[in-house]
Amino acid sequence: MSLALLTDLYQLTMSYGYWKAGMRDHESVFHLFFRKNPFQGGYAIACGLGPVVEFLENFSLEDSDIGYLESLQGNDGKPLFEPEFLQALQQMKFSCDVHAVPEGSVVFPHEPILRIRGPIVLCQLLETPLLNMMNFQTLIATKSSRICQAAQGDSVLEFGLRRAQGIDGGLSASRAAYIGGCSASSNVLAGKKYGIPVRGTHAHSWVMSFDNEMEAFESYAAAMPNNCVFLVDTYNTIQGVKKAIEVGKQLKEKGFEWAGIRLDSGDLADLSHKARQLMNEAGFEDAAIVASNDLDEYRITELKARGAKISVWGVGTRLATAYDQPALGGVYKLAAIRPPAGEWSYMVKLSEQTIKVSNPGIQQVLRLSGEDGFAGDMIVHEGFEERASVFYSFSGPSINSSQYSTEPLLQPIFVAGKRVYDIPSIHKSRAFAQEQLALFADKYVRLNDPASYPVGLEQGLEGLKKQLISQAKEQ
Repeated sequence: MSLALLTDLYQLTMSYGYWKAGMRDHESVFHLFFRKNPFQGGYAIACGLGPVVEFLENFSLEDSDIGYLESLQGNDGKPLFEPEFLQALQQMKFSCDVHAVPEGSVVFPHEPILRIRGPIVLCQLLETPLLNMMNFQTLIATKSSRICQAAQGDSVLEFGLRRAQGIDGGLSASRAAYIGGCSASSNVLAGKKYGIPVRGTHAHSWVMSFDNEMEAFESYAAAMPNNCVFLVDTYNTIQGVKKAIEVGKQLKEKGFEWAGIRLDSGDLADLSHKARQLMNEAGFEDAAIVASNDLDEYRITELKARGAKISVWGVGTRLATAYDQPALGGVYKLAAIRPPAGEWSYMVKLSEQTIKVSNPGIQQVLRLSGEDGFAGDMIVHEGFEERASVFYSFSGPSINSSQYSTEPLLQPIFVAGKRVYDIPSIHKSRAFAQEQLALFADKYVRLNDPASYPVGLEQGLEGLKKQLISQAKEQ
């Protein structure tokens, strides 16, 4: 099935407008970025590049797409688009240059995480699908990273499929949550599609299907002796723990290792203490206590502070739906345009809100590294990286970059429509995210009240922006 029409109508009407205005061969540069860190945190984890690459490699309009567009009408009842434009759309192939930060990169507001350069008609059509794929997965990967940070090295399982926003929302959330740090998912289709480890035990309905709890646990152990984590709170949690221990002893006699219990209600900290004591006294020191029930980074932090004896955290709704912030708010802004064989015109979008004033130019991001890790990100005009020295942080004083080593964040993904980048495995992207986070000072990535990581424009780009703002205000 073609996904070429996964876009907003106004992208098509603007592309048609460019075509009608004789701008079909104009080259453009757009940047995809976000303006505020999600969840009142200090960073985000870039995610979604894998699906973006797959989408762009297969981008084309099928006969059925053109047939649908032919059926659209304007306010006068006449066709919305001319046949010649639709024919041009069908003949159009993906031909853009694309640069992006690798999945799992730690990123910050205002810096491009994706840059696309190509015919303006085509680049405009791609705005909505690129935002759709990058916004949500970046949001979920960031939430996952924060939850895993709160878990302090404990395993975090993503359990959100049943509450996710539809099929694609569930799959995308599982993928992004794994890259962000979760160790496994309950989503079996995501496991098949992406290679994510899958985990799961049983629900309350299993226990309720038998005459008593003991029979339910024994039947489950008989069916799956190598996967026994018993849900113990269907009736009385502590009594459930005691029965689970008895079945654990039966498993041990048969040569199997009892995996543990899951707590899904009540005072999780208090119950985990009581359960751990009972399990240890019975000789099951290594059996895990899994917790679920509307967990997120704040609840896990609270339970950790109370000394909860929980070693595995099952996080569902509040992760897969980004419960406390359902959208990232990423944007896609034009930064440069030029006619065939002409000179570049650099663009800024003005706003009465300073945060919404865009940055011009063909941008690259240089990450500064010193002895103490990463020190700041400098947005530069591509081609002028070597002369860059001072950059003006959006949140603080200027920084001289000459005392640091620099690394470009945006990597070439497509050149003239041909992929030149090998997408790492999802496991490598997950490991990369964790490695990158470890290189930032704690003050920038801590959960609560983080400091603002220095990001800003290189001196020459800052001057260009001020000049363009001044010129735009005179219009």
